[in-house]
Order: sequence, then C-alpha cells, then structure tokens
Amino acid sequence: MSDITASSLVAADELRQFIERFEQLDAEKKDVSEQQKELMAEAKGRGYDTKVMRKVIALRKRSADDIAEEESILELYKSALGMG
Repeated sequence: MSDITASSLVAADELRQFIERFEQLDAEKKDVSEQQKELMAEAKGRGYDTKVMRKVIALRKRSADDIAEEESILELYKSALGMG
C-alpha cells in the first residue's frame, strides 16, 4: 500500500469518526429538546405560565448588571411614552 493510500484511509477514518460523533450529539440534542418540551407541558398542566418560566430561565442566564441596565432603559422608554 502506498503512503498516499494509507494517509487517505487514515483521514477517511478520522473524518468518519467526526461525522458519527456529530450525528450522535445531534441525536442527543433532539432527545434533550424533547425532554424540555415534556417538562414544560407538565409545568403547564400544573398551572404554571410557561411563557413566564421561559423568561425567568433566560434572565437567570444573564448578569444582574445587564438585567438592571435593560430594566432601566425599559422604564425610561415607558415613561417617555406615558406608560409608566
């Protein structure tokens, strides 16, 4: 077997491994997404507002300073429009 052929086989093997690993992660991501949907359906069935829950989850990912700045600007805009 020539060096070029051997290198091609090694590269093809490595490429296949990357692709299969990506496909596995994609399948896991779909499973997690389905579990999240089921969880939200359960919460909704128990009377929780899932729209608000999603907002709370998004807020928990942000820094307190970032949230405070956004709320300050929101209040300013509402005041300017006579809403607050």
